[in-house]
Amino acid sequence: QVQLEDSGGGSVQTGGSLRLSCVVSGDTRSGRCMAWFRQAPGKEREGVATIDSGGTTTYADSAKGRFTVSIDNAVNTVYLQMNSLRPEDTAMYYCAARPLNWLCPRSITRAEFTYWGLGTQVTVSS
Repeated sequence: QVQLEDSGGGSVQTGGSLRLSCVVSGDTRSGRCMAWFRQAPGKEREGVATIDSGGTTTYADSAKGRFTVSIDNAVNTVYLQMNSLRPEDTAMYYCAARPLNWLCPRSITRAEFTYWGLGTQVTVSS
């Protein structure tokens, strides 16, 4: 089993930055596709970014150029660096993982991921 603990959210003003962290515990073997999702009130959960164990990344259009996903296998942690934050980035952010050795999907959709963190709130004020 895999447990994910996401953290690092907070309240910032427009243009600010935050770094989210996701610590993986339980089965920490490398070779797993990791992702960040977000969900704003009244909206569907949407994919933000993925990263595989080799460091290959994909981003949603809304994240390109502003967000960077990275992984540190030595400490079993995935990060999401978010810069130039906007009010529309306000949401609960969730870390997610696929089963071991499953490739990252072409589209970052909720159904493709099995394991989830509890979420960390990001609020961006104008």
